[in-house]
Amino acid sequence: MTRGFNETLTYADAGVDIDAGNRMVELIKPHVRSTRRRGADAEIGGFGALFDLKAAGFVDPILVAANDGVGTKVKIAIESGIHKTVGIDLVAMCVNDLIVQGAEPLFFLDYYATGKLDPLAGAAIVEGIAAGCCEAGCALIGGETAEMPGLYAEGDYDLAGFAVGAAERGHLLPRDDIAVGDVVFGLPSSGVHSNGFSLVRRIVARERLAWDAPAPFNDTRSLAEALLTPTRIYVKPLIAALKATAHIKALAHITGGGFPENLPRVLPKHVGIALDLTKIPVLPVFRWLARSGGIAEAEMLRTFNCGIGMIVVAARAAADEVASALSHAGEAPLQIGEVRDAGAGPRVTTSGHLAL
Repeated sequence: MTRGFNETLTYADAGVDIDAGNRMVELIKPHVRSTRRRGADAEIGGFGALFDLKAAGFVDPILVAANDGVGTKVKIAIESGIHKTVGIDLVAMCVNDLIVQGAEPLFFLDYYATGKLDPLAGAAIVEGIAAGCCEAGCALIGGETAEMPGLYAEGDYDLAGFAVGAAERGHLLPRDDIAVGDVVFGLPSSGVHSNGFSLVRRIVARERLAWDAPAPFNDTRSLAEALLTPTRIYVKPLIAALKATAHIKALAHITGGGFPENLPRVLPKHVGIALDLTKIPVLPVFRWLARSGGIAEAEMLRTFNCGIGMIVVAARAAADEVASALSHAGEAPLQIGEVRDAGAGPRVTTSGHLAL
């Protein structure tokens, strides 16, 4: 029947289902409540959320904020129907950027945008976000679900995350006493994390691989499952290590731009880092990507973490103490380089080669 101009329209006729949004809210409430911590009750439904810094134990805090997304990794989740892990990635990409500044993550908010809301898929995503918040020790205190027909194709979605942390005044990183001779440790990654997936997807398409096929680098899992391995959250072990030793001078999260872009962000202008590439434990996924894509070593280093997701800079005289603190916190630190005088040259130099 042709609709007349005088016929009543609803928001649902325009493609936005408020009832579906309400169903999703009810589905996610238990996951949100699981993230309660001191300072926040992790209840949702109000216009804004509150956090009590005093109740969280801070005396003279500096707030630190970060926001990020998951990038085109979400496309693999969409095409494979595996939605439970990208929420962990979303939290990880934000809170790892807080801890490198010496800040404890306190609370998290998410933004989930889609063309047509699927309450079950949305609830699975938020379940992952809640799991990431629990792992990072921060409360999920709010978020926004936006149904935008015409802007996103049906089934498509995107995610953004916003995290706020705090550190007591005088305890922020990086420190300004980083010096030539300081030791550089690397902490292992879990896989590709959440950077470089446009290149990853290009290689998968060129190899004509299906998401449900066995992963060429791990035949015990499907390709989608293996590539969707969540980004590691380094918060709790690093907080423990920072409390155990006063000799950690800087931390660097290896995200977009890889080693050459992220390491200089935490260094004084006069110094750089010399990396021994033979000390980096290259994961099978990176060997597969390099070989299948014909990716040069330099491109691997500026696109992927290659097996190291976090860098720790420590005073040389206290290197053993820092390594011990990291080990006791559950990490497996690897000495992969040292701070050098950069002069007018590149800030990051390498020796040896990745085991690709």
